[in-house]
Amino acid sequence: DPAQERIVAALDRLTDEISAKRLAHKSSALGWLFARKRETHEAVKGLYIHGGVGRGKTMLMDMFFDLLPVRRKRRVHFNDFMADVQDRIQKHRQARKNGDVREDDPIPPVAKALAEQAWVLCFDEFSVTDIADAMILSRLFSALFASGVVLVATSNVAPENLYSDGLNRQLFLPFIGILERHTQVLALDADKDYRLEKLARTPVYVTPADAAADQLLDEAWQAMTRGAPTAETSIALKGRQVIVPRAAGDAARFSFADLCEKPLGARDFLAIAGRFSTIFIDHVPVLGEGKRNEAKRFILLIDTLYDHHVRLVMSAEAPPQALYAAKRGVEVFEFERTASRLTEMQSRDWLEDWAERQKGKPALDAKQAQA
Repeated sequence: DPAQERIVAALDRLTDEISAKRLAHKSSALGWLFARKRETHEAVKGLYIHGGVGRGKTMLMDMFFDLLPVRRKRRVHFNDFMADVQDRIQKHRQARKNGDVREDDPIPPVAKALAEQAWVLCFDEFSVTDIADAMILSRLFSALFASGVVLVATSNVAPENLYSDGLNRQLFLPFIGILERHTQVLALDADKDYRLEKLARTPVYVTPADAAADQLLDEAWQAMTRGAPTAETSIALKGRQVIVPRAAGDAARFSFADLCEKPLGARDFLAIAGRFSTIFIDHVPVLGEGKRNEAKRFILLIDTLYDHHVRLVMSAEAPPQALYAAKRGVEVFEFERTASRLTEMQSRDWLEDWAERQKGKPALDAKQAQA
């Protein structure tokens, strides 16, 4: 793709610049750290790549990250990075309260620790939706860039559209200038949605839920997350945690038992739908009178995912119309809607509509999902 070739050329140049910088101060990590302090005017300028969903931004950044001959590098979803930053800030404040540290301002020590751990940061899905994050970005990244940190980021939106319509956005605007001074901003305007084309060749509702289905969903997961690291995470919700067994970027994977055999409710499903744009569900059984509570949760879950236009990939024991076996009860009628929605969510039209809705729309983070 010609649009991708332009991004590859920029990433290739950046790799050469970073490699040259590393070799210039190869003597020791401390030598590099001190050199960064002396030579901020020579800092390597990073890249900010923005464009529509499925254009290949993350794939290209991941190739860059894998090939970059640097040990102290970090590739992370931006929301996860900011959650880590906020956690470090909270720990610093607690340490200050306990008298363990003297510095009142947590930003400088947090930025220093982050810069010492990684001087190349690769952010997937750079978006700002939380006011607490928005208010610290200018100072945090000023400190990181002053330490010589190189930033490579992907985003659905151009820098000037970050935190659009956000509360107190005028206080956020200086960060946009900082970002534009320290990165080359490039648009990836490929004509094709490669992610959607790949998914169109992948079944999104697999039945029966056997070993072959497990393999198909594993392959779909790898394709849609592009092999990004998968780990357990959680969403804070009213003093408790909603556990997400497997997450990678804005995709999450659950078993039916994780979601419908536990005492989860509307708030939990809203939080999940707010945080993730793609949900995998493994091993949905045929439901009947003996599983009425599970059926009620499943109906509520599908309604929530449908209303929030979440992309759904799942394996089930039966097709949607045969997934509820009971002959009486209000769930019989409600499940007709569920079956219809499950069928619609498999369609090409649904997937294309999902992709269109993602354009220029930053993913919600876990904090906003609580609202």
